[in-house]
Amino acid sequence: MSQPESAVADAQAGGRSGQEPLAKLAKRYGLRRAIARPRFPVYLRQLWERRHFILTYATSRNVSKYSSSALGQLWQVLTPLLNAAIYFVMFGVILGGSKDIINYPAFLLTGMFVFTYTQRTITAGAKSISGNLSMIRALHFPRASLPLAYTIQELQQLAISMGVLLALVVATQEWPTWYWLMIPVVLLLQTMFNIGAGLVIARLGATMRDLNQLLPFITRTWLYASGVFFSIQDKVVKSAELPQWVANVMYLNPAASYIEWMREILIKTYRPEFGHHPPTMVWVSCVFWAVFALGFGFWYFWRAEERYGRG
Repeated sequence: MSQPESAVADAQAGGRSGQEPLAKLAKRYGLRRAIARPRFPVYLRQLWERRHFILTYATSRNVSKYSSSALGQLWQVLTPLLNAAIYFVMFGVILGGSKDIINYPAFLLTGMFVFTYTQRTITAGAKSISGNLSMIRALHFPRASLPLAYTIQELQQLAISMGVLLALVVATQEWPTWYWLMIPVVLLLQTMFNIGAGLVIARLGATMRDLNQLLPFITRTWLYASGVFFSIQDKVVKSAELPQWVANVMYLNPAASYIEWMREILIKTYRPEFGHHPPTMVWVSCVFWAVFALGFGFWYFWRAEERYGRG
């Protein structure tokens, strides 16, 4: 009798008589669970080996997402544009939020496009596990492939959105400068943060059934706290006369940090005293959130690898 057959026979005998626990039998024959969580370095290597699957899955989702709508993928550009138009009327015109900002259209559009990238990634990540249970239960692959694919999907859409944003910024007479070469750096850091945040939300969304109902309220509050349609410095320190540390805390918000840095790059008239260089606190915050979120996100998601798709 071969070793696997012997192990099965011993397991059946042990199960009937209760003489030897199954865990000890598995250890004696060198067996392990089929869906056991691999070591963290092994897990990362498995993800890299499936990079083609992740990219193909993200691309196919992009192609099919808007296939049934008349305007197709134009909606990925129209959505932030329509939101920006509504906020421009409400906060820029009616509430006078644009009076202290020289180029308010570019200011608002930059905030909307940058924030929408993070918002859409996190919202999609919350459904990446719960929305693919049949695939998870049928196939064996690193579950982090799914939230990663959803992030790449949003990154592919951002490539089109950024082209539109740059064209609109130029239309407001903000001409390209050498500082625009920093745009990929900011987007790389933001993508690193989005991946980590998406992995955390994916794990939470796999077990918290009400998370998808709460996310719209969470992201809307985050939107209002990130200075998308108002200047944090002007509204918090000058208008509200709050201490400077309150504004500094708001700048440490990751979404606000990436928005501030992108505005410093694109808009010459935005805080000219810094001359396209963001305050040290802003770029340090961007780097910190990118590194911390990416590392913690992978670790936190990996810890529950064995539980995804069960129940």
